[in-house]
Amino acid sequence: QVQLVESGGGLVQPGGSLRLSCAASGSIFNILTMAWYRQAPGKQREFVATITSGGSTNYADSVKGRFTVSRDMGKKTVILQMNSLKPEDTAVYFCNLNAVPEPGTYANDYWGQGTQVTVSS
Repeated sequence: QVQLVESGGGLVQPGGSLRLSCAASGSIFNILTMAWYRQAPGKQREFVATITSGGSTNYADSVKGRFTVSRDMGKKTVILQMNSLKPEDTAVYFCNLNAVPEPGTYANDYWGQGTQVTVSS
């Protein structure tokens, strides 16, 4: 089984910073992408940022220039550095892993339990 454990959420004032971390463990043969999504109250889950095993990144327009995604493939960890936070960034942030669990199998999507980020004065 594959498990994702997130950490680093919390309460921060507008303009502040937070660093989210997500560590994957379990049966993972090949990681394709690691990503972050978020879900605000009453809204659908939305894409935030992704990084491939080769290091290519992609961001939602709403976070470009403020958030940075990075990874340590050896440690199977993805980091989301969030700067210049705004109240509209308030949401539960979920880690996503797209990976092949065993040789000869197809890639699956795996999700963390989510970590709350609240931006408020």
